[in-house]
Amino acid sequence: MKLNIQNKFTSELPADPIQTNDPRQVHQACFSFVEPKKTEKPFLIHASKQVALEIGLSEEDLLSTDFLNVFSGNSIYPETQPFAMCYAGHQFGNWAGQLGDGRAINLTEVTHDGKKYTLQLKGAGPTPYSRTADGLAVLRSSIREYLCAEAMFYLGVPTTRSLSLMLSGDQVLRDVLYNGNPAYEKGAIVSRVAPSFIRFGSFEIFAAREDLVNLKLLADFTIKNHFQNVKSEGVEKYLSFFEEVTQATLKMIVEWQRVGFVHGVMNTDNMSIHGLTIDYGPYGWLEDYNTGWTPNTTDNQHKRYRFGNQPEIALWNLYQLANALYPLIEDAKPLEAILEAYSSNYEKQYLNMMQDKLGIENKSNYDLFLVNRLTELLEKVETDMTIFFRNLGNITKEDAVVVAFGKIKEAFYNEKELNEVLLKEWYDWFEIYNFRINEQTLSDLERKQKMNGINPKYVLRNYISQLGIDDAEKGDYSLLYELIEMLKKPYDEQPNFQKWFAKRPDWARNKVGSSMLSCSS
Repeated sequence: MKLNIQNKFTSELPADPIQTNDPRQVHQACFSFVEPKKTEKPFLIHASKQVALEIGLSEEDLLSTDFLNVFSGNSIYPETQPFAMCYAGHQFGNWAGQLGDGRAINLTEVTHDGKKYTLQLKGAGPTPYSRTADGLAVLRSSIREYLCAEAMFYLGVPTTRSLSLMLSGDQVLRDVLYNGNPAYEKGAIVSRVAPSFIRFGSFEIFAAREDLVNLKLLADFTIKNHFQNVKSEGVEKYLSFFEEVTQATLKMIVEWQRVGFVHGVMNTDNMSIHGLTIDYGPYGWLEDYNTGWTPNTTDNQHKRYRFGNQPEIALWNLYQLANALYPLIEDAKPLEAILEAYSSNYEKQYLNMMQDKLGIENKSNYDLFLVNRLTELLEKVETDMTIFFRNLGNITKEDAVVVAFGKIKEAFYNEKELNEVLLKEWYDWFEIYNFRINEQTLSDLERKQKMNGINPKYVLRNYISQLGIDDAEKGDYSLLYELIEMLKKPYDEQPNFQKWFAKRPDWARNKVGSSMLSCSS
């Protein structure tokens, strides 16, 4: 197993001088060196051949003892020194101070085919940032993380990637519902891959501590290594950097809204400066279209991170990043201009995305009414988002309103709730929609093909994940492997997987792991 090692982060940025692995406040450092915890009996459940090839590993490497040992944390790759990153963050809108990699250990940085990657283990043991926790992860949360990153990638949503999923062979004590009933579960480790794991909070910690020397060091390092498009110098350099982060973040949020994904924990320490979806915890996909839904039990009361609020929270988080970068710029106006442009840019990109979902190519501002009316109707009666938009592609220009409605009614969880008033509202909407698709030059088949490339047939519904987890905890990984294959082609019909193109079953409505989840999930 041969990797092209490039340890720039640890060689160019300040390290924590204290070598002991005790929970503590770490000052004037971007990271702490730390070794993963040795595992009892690691076992490889799955590894991504595609991700392996991207970082320079072969299929044979994935089956090697070296791979098993390095990516379980049992051995350290030659000429590398694992580390945990120091960062802060706002959690649920409140300043939380130092946070850091409490459950993640970065193994090394590598380059391959001109691209840079950081390899990281999640669940490999404690770090100075673990506070009172053990730094370990269990099988259920590791499966969810492993599956989700890959599902998002194949959906076309910016994301970190999953390289490998392993059992550690150890037992880990967890209280799933935080209700005083802890139990031992199977320990597991996920290997994650990203250009870097630098977050908004990586800058926030230095700004909060008024450590401007290291704030500038980190900003310069990040721009030099990851934002090569930024050519300017001085204040303009940092403004250009912030502009790029803002645009990347906006693009990510539009993609989340397109597929109905809800992150669940959009704290500033969970926001990647690359505009990648990162730190999969209590996430979920909308089953019924409900802008007020959050998958996070911790957020159930205030619903700060609900589906409909994600664009605003991204902007709020960008304000915090702007505040952190302000000492390098010392002028609020250009930062405010970038932030103020976010909302209008989001509205334009959101409308464009929704027009694509509806199969509208010759676009009009009038479509905003069509989109807004649709989202109102989708919320009036429980309607499966994925099934609705996928089946919308089956409608033809010749379809009468009643026929068109019949092609999407499978998406309703309880069709009997559609009284005469609601039915008329739906028929009125389909009348306008029929008029719009008849204005398109695309044929019915061409429109359907375009819509099917935007509206996925298969998403990682929480109940599906839970079924895979239930089997995996009994040592049966066949369903897990099936889901991995299905999620690689979310826009294809895949007749063999038709059973997964279905509404959430009643048993999953309130089942632990199948509806809402805790932060440890």
